[in-house]
Amino acid sequence: MVTGLMLSAMALAALSGCAKKTVPVQSGMPAVSETGPKAASGLSHGIDESKWRELGLLTEEERVEFLDKAESFENDDVYFEFDSYVLLEEARQVLDRKVEFLRRYPKVTVTIEGHCDERGTSEYNLALGERRANSVWQYFVNSGVDPSRLSMISYGEERPIALSHDEASWARNRRAHCVLHY
Repeated sequence: MVTGLMLSAMALAALSGCAKKTVPVQSGMPAVSETGPKAASGLSHGIDESKWRELGLLTEEERVEFLDKAESFENDDVYFEFDSYVLLEEARQVLDRKVEFLRRYPKVTVTIEGHCDERGTSEYNLALGERRANSVWQYFVNSGVDPSRLSMISYGEERPIALSHDEASWARNRRAHCVLHY
């Protein structure tokens, strides 16, 4: 009896120790990378016809161009120096390209994600990630993007893209990432 109770307690402790935060996955439209902008002509690319019309993209050529540019938009992150949320010149160039995309496609919205490397406390990194996302948000708004098209979230250190524990990996994780919604 005691052994069974101890095993149950150990199993419960192990499960609670491995608990991860669940982050909601956007439902509806698949990510661009799932279908790829280079898919065969004539395919809907996972987007239904009414959504294409809503976006004002009526021809296959326009749709392929949109998907190609959307993929670039999402894959081109903004990077920050250690413990900073100041936009560097390279980051401003990336953001200028994103602003052009948003001007060209006024029906899309963006979630700006702030990310940090693993150094610092979780609370500090969440706050720093928020400041990084806010820097990008402010740049977009100052460039004429309607704030109602923008939202922000900070993941702090919770979603690294580089898993090693060295400066090169940390530099890749200090970023703002933009996710398109359409």
